Amino acid sequence: MESIEEVELIKRAKADDQTAFNILFNSYWEAVYSFLNNRTSNSNLAEELAIETFAKAFDKLTQFDQKQPFIAWILTIAKNHHIDRFRKTQKKQETHTKIDDQFSSEPSDLEPSPEDLMISNQDLDLILTHVKSLKTEYRTILKMRYFEDLSYKEIETQLGESSSTVRVKLFRAKKMLASLLNYDVK
Repeated sequence: MESIEEVELIKRAKADDQTAFNILFNSYWEAVYSFLNNRTSNSNLAEELAIETFAKAFDKLTQFDQKQPFIAWILTIAKNHHIDRFRKTQKKQETHTKIDDQFSSEPSDLEPSPEDLMISNQDLDLILTHVKSLKTEYRTILKMRYFEDLSYKEIETQLGESSSTVRVKLFRAKKMLASLLNYDVK
């Protein structure tokens, strides 16, 4: 992308121009996705990390220093996000291993207890309450993806929006919901 065109797009994106966001997303998607796919060797994880990278970059776009190339900035965000995710995953695995070791001698019960079912239902009620508190566009996209089990392509078609817009909105909706539920956001 030409630097003059890039500078103008970034300026427009900083002013919350959704079209500029989409152009930047589409222009740099392949580079960010390929970079992360090479690092993870897992296309699904690479896609998830790439979407999260763009969401982080767009949230922090005002901090972008235009003296450096945009591609270098966004790839740095992608690299750091991948490292952070890897560290979190390692910590969780260590914790799970310790817990598994503690309970390995106890027989496991495959059926949930009535208490577990009650807690699960309460969690679902809490989640639904928080989903209802989100803006309509975020409620709609969460409902379509997780309750109606629609693919990204089907959501794009029904909403008449680009894939980048759908992916970023879905990520932001999940991030807001996780925040409301006080969960750790990836």
